[in-house]
Amino acid sequence: MKLVFAIALAAASLVAPHSSFAQSWPDRPIKLIVPQPPGGGFDTVARILADRMGPLLGQPVVVENRTGAGTLVGTEAAACASADGYTLLLGALSNIALNPGLYAKLPYDPLKDFTPVGLAVTWSYTLVARKDLPQKDLKELIVFARANPEKVTYASAGKGSGQHIATAVMEKLAGVTFTHVPYRGAQAAYQDILGGRVDMFFDISSTARAQVEGGTVRALAVSSKERQPFHADVPSVSETGIAPLDMESWFGLFAPAAIPAPALERLRADLATVLARPDVSELFAKTGGQVLKLSPQEAEKLVRSDVERWTKLLKEAGVSAE
Repeated sequence: MKLVFAIALAAASLVAPHSSFAQSWPDRPIKLIVPQPPGGGFDTVARILADRMGPLLGQPVVVENRTGAGTLVGTEAAACASADGYTLLLGALSNIALNPGLYAKLPYDPLKDFTPVGLAVTWSYTLVARKDLPQKDLKELIVFARANPEKVTYASAGKGSGQHIATAVMEKLAGVTFTHVPYRGAQAAYQDILGGRVDMFFDISSTARAQVEGGTVRALAVSSKERQPFHADVPSVSETGIAPLDMESWFGLFAPAAIPAPALERLRADLATVLARPDVSELFAKTGGQVLKLSPQEAEKLVRSDVERWTKLLKEAGVSAE
């Protein structure tokens, strides 16, 4: 009887802390680190999710833009944060799946240092050009670039960003040489696109769409394998025959790997509730996004698969952020 009592007491001592944590968490604001400046795709997703998850959690979800070195500074900050459920990362294809193939040494391991809370939405990229670009379409631009190496310039939101990779991979697959002009975020890049100081920008469609529909830039192609409904008249890069590009960028919430199970379960449940709301789907759809309704296991499988696929592709293409 004493042995049975001791075992029961030990089991209770293990369960009690988890039960207590689940009842008290969260009892203060949660920080959501965004490794890009305000105004771009990262920031847009973060604020939509933060505004809607806060009321469900009973605490504000505060967006903190931590910029620098592409997406490295903010992502590393999240990886090094205390795994207490009060710091999250807005993770995306770029900082989670692309960076391992771009850097010889990363200050974080996307598979070991983070646990996916859930993937929220996916977008294609849209290749936009300055309005006065002489070439009327992507084929003409590639022909010109082959005859004039390094003369065509392209913007990105920084080395290692999704915008950088979309163009760099297309460049390698098409056998041309462009000149990369990195900026600190999408807004800065658009200033020079609109001013005619840089030729093109392969931006995430969520921010590119407004510029295209506003007539401030011209859309040349999309990065997804198929055309996008909101750009029905814009071909995919693959469709043009220029390069077999197939790239869509997902965004989601990630937590430090050792996050307590009760906090992870609560975050996953509340994120699923937010993503099931029709107004959220409609909001993302207006910018060309598609809500992802994946189970935690499906999300983890997709993340791992993309890390492996893009690491291999980037190394084979010789693309580096360093």
